[in-house]
Amino acid sequence: MKKQFKNQRENSYKLTQQITSKKSQPKKRDPFKERGVKDYIDIFDAKLLTRFLNDQGKLLPARITGSTAKMQRKLTTAVKRARHLAIIPFVSEGTRY
Repeated sequence: MKKQFKNQRENSYKLTQQITSKKSQPKKRDPFKERGVKDYIDIFDAKLLTRFLNDQGKLLPARITGSTAKMQRKLTTAVKRARHLAIIPFVSEGTRY
């Protein structure tokens, strides 16, 4: 009885390790590195900046977009500057009353 329980427990442990394994998930690529952006994100490129905003107009996190921490900080400042220059709206059309 104990041996059967031990085998069952080991099998369930192996199964959870396979499910939560990071190797099974493909690594996200940095979208800025693919485009060749190194130092400066153009604030006048509204099409690029809106790609990193959700439906409400909020900035998407780096874990979803795949950008590095450095580029995420640059993206944040670029979006804020574009909002102040009225290139990108602060709130999207769907959330206005």
